[in-house]
Amino acid sequence: MGMNNTAFLVIDVQVGMFPESDPVYNGDELLERIKGLIHQARIHQVPVIYVQHNEGPGEPLESHTTAWEIHPAIAPVNGEVIIQKYVPDAFHETDLQEVLAQKGIGSLVIAGIQTDICVEATCKRASELGFEVIVVKDAHSTWSQGARSAEEIIEEYNEQFQSFASLEAASNIKFN
Repeated sequence: MGMNNTAFLVIDVQVGMFPESDPVYNGDELLERIKGLIHQARIHQVPVIYVQHNEGPGEPLESHTTAWEIHPAIAPVNGEVIIQKYVPDAFHETDLQEVLAQKGIGSLVIAGIQTDICVEATCKRASELGFEVIVVKDAHSTWSQGARSAEEIIEEYNEQFQSFASLEAASNIKFN
């Protein structure tokens, strides 16, 4: 894949996703992998675009609270775009599509949280909009739900993603 028209999209990796009581599954590894990919992208001048979810007063990701902030381990540097969203799909009522068009982006490498909600909605929409989508299969995460472990949910969604995206391990992504 030609990486000169690629961006790295980091979805909802916010402080509130890592509460001590119940952090997102495999959170430390997730941060390490995403941090490594961001580093690679910056070296190769591939745009890193952050998506930040906003919720109302009293909710876990209430706007402009500490929990809402992008996790310091992978924080944006000056000049990197941060898209503010209010629903799972990062394209819905945001300027993400305009930003990508301005940068001439046709291909998106996508990682982040939450596998079965915002990652899924955004990947699907990107594909419908005609972007080439590469999901980093070991750099998105969620929580266990009922009888299903987070691991099972991640595996199940990686299967589903293959109907409209390519899947790559973080170690196989080469931004050059």
